[in-house]
Amino acid sequence: MKEKILLADDEPDMISFLEDALVSEGYVVITALSGEEVFSRLKEKPDLIILDVMMPGLDGWEVCQSIRPLVACPILFLSARGHETDRIKGLMVGGDDYLVKPFSVKEFKARINAHLRRERRVDHRRPKVVLHCKDLLLDLNQYQLYHQGRQVSLTVRELEIVQFLMMNADQVFSREQIYEKVWGFEADGNSATVTEHIKKIRAKLAEFDPMTEYISTVWGFGYKMGAK
Repeated sequence: MKEKILLADDEPDMISFLEDALVSEGYVVITALSGEEVFSRLKEKPDLIILDVMMPGLDGWEVCQSIRPLVACPILFLSARGHETDRIKGLMVGGDDYLVKPFSVKEFKARINAHLRRERRVDHRRPKVVLHCKDLLLDLNQYQLYHQGRQVSLTVRELEIVQFLMMNADQVFSREQIYEKVWGFEADGNSATVTEHIKKIRAKLAEFDPMTEYISTVWGFGYKMGAK
């Protein structure tokens, strides 16, 4: 899958210029025109984030400091402020690199490529923990579900149900057992919510493959996911 780069700058012309440069390198580019917009783009799970420092409202430094606990990917600052104290501040708030405007496209591309190469090496060393069920793959490192390489958008609770059933393939569980495992023994709620969550999971999977039943109902007992 192509790596995704989140590019945040309040100047549309700069966004267009840098986006063209990144697309030419084969990356998928997600754009944000303000610091506030960056937060809504994090759901796209970018592999690298580029922040302009001097954005109105929340500036790049404030955005970086806020999102750093939420993301592990490299963060690169772009700024016309090239003083040493500015570059140090960028690194202190959680940035990984700082590029001073004006800069050459060649250097810009080289820095992006270098950071992502480093991430690939780290990712290569990280053990891959994946679960399979027919055409589904659950990546436990990223905690994402994929159908033939395409991401299936599930809520955390839906993913937890899928993970539990995939880890116990071909075993049948009642909705009470699923509720206790996913929500916990002391949860305040009703196991009927399991049925509603499974309906939503099935509907989302049907958008990718309407002919395959991934979660089976065993009447009088509960639910299961088959390994094949």
